[in-house]
Amino acid sequence: MLQIQENVSLKNFNTFGIDAAARYFVEIAHEGELVELFADPQWQQTERLVIGGGSNLLLVNDFNGLVIRINIRGIEHRISHNDVFVDAGGGEVWNDLVNYCVAHEYAGIENLSLIPGSVGASPIQNIGAYGVELKDVFVSCKAFEIATSTFKTFSKDDCKFGYRESVFKNELKGLYIITSVKFQLSLIPNINTQYGAIGQELANRGITSPTIKDVSQVVSHIRVSKLPDPSTIGNAGSFFKNPLISTDEFKRVHDLFPDVVNYPGGDGLIKLAAGWLIEQCGWKGKVVGNTGTWKNQALVLVNHGGATGAEVYAFSSQIIDSVYTKFGVMLQREVNIIN
Repeated sequence: MLQIQENVSLKNFNTFGIDAAARYFVEIAHEGELVELFADPQWQQTERLVIGGGSNLLLVNDFNGLVIRINIRGIEHRISHNDVFVDAGGGEVWNDLVNYCVAHEYAGIENLSLIPGSVGASPIQNIGAYGVELKDVFVSCKAFEIATSTFKTFSKDDCKFGYRESVFKNELKGLYIITSVKFQLSLIPNINTQYGAIGQELANRGITSPTIKDVSQVVSHIRVSKLPDPSTIGNAGSFFKNPLISTDEFKRVHDLFPDVVNYPGGDGLIKLAAGWLIEQCGWKGKVVGNTGTWKNQALVLVNHGGATGAEVYAFSSQIIDSVYTKFGVMLQREVNIIN
């Protein structure tokens, strides 16, 4: 029997540690519980917020609706020649899945080590890091359609993946709940060490022929050195997207700021490093009230203790205005804002 709780603090259910409250709260451990939940017309009509690890959201206010926490677990795999098909429950911790695959020598997601959040949230955001995106290994996901209480399988094409984008963040936002994801990995590694500091850190360790375990360990080391641990200080990882701009726009920025950090963005676009832009505006390590930017990475906003969601949001707006004034580039928030 489902347990619908009332007036529940969400402080322990979001990595920012924002002490907002949910009017109603329920935890889902099995797909059938979603059918049971929405058999009650009350929940069809109530405003909803679906969360997993709570790692990519900012609660600006209390949530006067139903918070649904997905805790569907389980990891299964099937090997076909050199391909490995891995199915994982939407409530699995993303890094637990990465560790499972690395331990079994299933290659493809080692560069995505230590990204916070749940498996079910990974396609929504098309998570990515160090030259790899979820779409590179994604096969399909199973999702519950709230309006019909039926399940549907979405292919890669169905998901319309973009840079930190998918159909679930746009036209299908709020209409489906992802319950499991299928990935295609490989027994033959395609080691990717070209992005960020991976190559340098491998060289520092004297590793010339890295395994996927080596890559995973190095990526984890780099992330820990740059990013704060949410269990120590509240944060949601990268708060802003790295902006994608046209070649003409890049020429304008580059002419004014020749040392601007940039990468190929695909489709004729250039990706700028949002953290660099923010740092150049003097925000790195800055503390304003109970919030601020992380001392080692300006892209990360933190809760120094007692910050409200509104306070963090207002601080992020100051950063956006500052970067636009200096560079003429508009930053976009990567974190989902829940009003």
